[in-house]
Amino acid sequence: MNYVDLQRIKLDSDAERREIVTAWLTRFEEALSERRADAIAALFESDGNWRDVLAFTWHLTPVVGAGEIADLFIARQASVQARGFEISPTRTPPRSVKRLGRDCIEALFTFQTSVGRGDGVLRLVAMPDGSHKAWVCSTSLEELRGFEEKINANRPTGAAYSRNFGGDNWEDVRRKAQSYEDHDPTVLIVGGAQAGLSVAARLNQVGVDNLVVEKWPRIGDSWRKRYHSLALHNSIHVNHLPYMPFPPTWPNYIPKDMLGLWFEIYAQAMEINNWTNTEFTKGVWDEKDKCWVATLKLADGSERVMRPRHIVFANGVSSYPLTPEIPGIDSFKGDVIHSEGFDSGAPYAGKRAIVIGTGSSANDIALDLHSFKCHTTIVQRGSTTVVSIDPSAKLNYAMYEEGPPIEDCDMLASAVTPPLVLKAYKASAARMLELDKDMIEGLKGIGFKFDIGEDDTGHQMKYRRRGGGYNLDAGSSELMIKGEIALLQNERIERYCPEGALLTDGTIVPADVIVLATGYYPQGELVRRALGEEIAAEIGPVWGEDDEGELSNMFKRTPRDGIWFIAGSLTQARIYSKYMALQIKALEEGLVDTSPY
Repeated sequence: MNYVDLQRIKLDSDAERREIVTAWLTRFEEALSERRADAIAALFESDGNWRDVLAFTWHLTPVVGAGEIADLFIARQASVQARGFEISPTRTPPRSVKRLGRDCIEALFTFQTSVGRGDGVLRLVAMPDGSHKAWVCSTSLEELRGFEEKINANRPTGAAYSRNFGGDNWEDVRRKAQSYEDHDPTVLIVGGAQAGLSVAARLNQVGVDNLVVEKWPRIGDSWRKRYHSLALHNSIHVNHLPYMPFPPTWPNYIPKDMLGLWFEIYAQAMEINNWTNTEFTKGVWDEKDKCWVATLKLADGSERVMRPRHIVFANGVSSYPLTPEIPGIDSFKGDVIHSEGFDSGAPYAGKRAIVIGTGSSANDIALDLHSFKCHTTIVQRGSTTVVSIDPSAKLNYAMYEEGPPIEDCDMLASAVTPPLVLKAYKASAARMLELDKDMIEGLKGIGFKFDIGEDDTGHQMKYRRRGGGYNLDAGSSELMIKGEIALLQNERIERYCPEGALLTDGTIVPADVIVLATGYYPQGELVRRALGEEIAAEIGPVWGEDDEGELSNMFKRTPRDGIWFIAGSLTQARIYSKYMALQIKALEEGLVDTSPY
């Protein structure tokens, strides 16, 4: 098929879309196999986008520009030996869609490499001459040949313990696996919430021995022990964990205790080795044996030293509670509680509270206090992005409501390069301003400092860049506008005093409790304390944007061998746990042929 043929095709049927996509993939594979950079570049828009997830680069690699894309494809093809590009027979067929205001054909494809199977996303746009070029292309490694996930038709037979009369049954096998009496895990995972459990489940399925250590008494306690009224701020349909979706009977917005229960069930059902009441306190690299010497503090106060080859930090975007310098706070006679330790407003029913901070936790805590008829004042220290949970916050997950299976939506969500992420969030933020216009104007009317984020990209880029600075509003904004929750700007406070907050005009805002919703140190602080200044400096920032616009040191190899980070939402944990597990397995099998640094 040539471009003249393509000119005659109208996008009226699935068959015609498939023909266009197949023609593009055929040309691409021919150009790639012949190492013709010019022919590859001609298939992309001049400012086209390619994001590779392990398949070609063993890294998370965004590339913008047809020439740059072609050069990297050619540079890696000799090793990767990519071939067999075709429309995926098991995924959503090619569709005509609008993305970022552009009409395109969106297709999911599959291909083979020297080490395994890859999948990808292609978004083709029509050119004036009737041809179609790639605006967006992604390639991701989905499985390693010979080490496929033990799921569905490849599931274990169970012969090792089924009807094993006189020998170990399944419970015996699990107990011995969890004890680590005679060996150490290959991977030590620090943190037993969504990120740690997801990567543990993925590692199990590719045959990498791993142990999750959780400092709390039970798996799920990191959620159970948060404030009483907490529930997830995004809908259930984007929040499933790998292999085991939430029951269809569960509510859209999952309460924190329900989520904690599910994590505990998940760990058992997915056969995840875990030690609770166990804290990782120190790690030292053994250069001779190429492993980490990891010190664990156990429930009885004793220590266990393990020698894993990999340590995965899966304990959240943040680490330790951050308490800034607050003049006079030590003189306050009432209770001072960091938001991490706040449980419920019940003890302060009918009393007075000051909540320092205007992020989601601060606002949820203020709502909880208000519900117990506690006179509550929120102190705003800096400008804040405020977004309604419904409808505005749902915009960023709209693709998950289009119909394709969640696995396909995950592919689509991880396909875009950072410049397109920025553009998408900017468009969403503009729409959020329209939807939340009345709320925003009401907040500004009472002196609330509102912003729509750096680059007008809204709360999601604030989350990516610094993990905070926004409120997903559950109703506190309306109460502030009505005056039922008081708003106090921090610059009006001279200092705190025994009775509460002393203002610059000499008046006092009285309080019985002050809640410090002042955030947390970044995850790098945990690395500094556990691994030392030198290694923390070598690794560099964790979370935030790196030089390419990707999340710094997240989900991928870091400058320090055997140190990994995974954090974020349940969606991020589900998507990127797979790619982390594949990287670790590939390293263990000697399949990785490139260094990211």
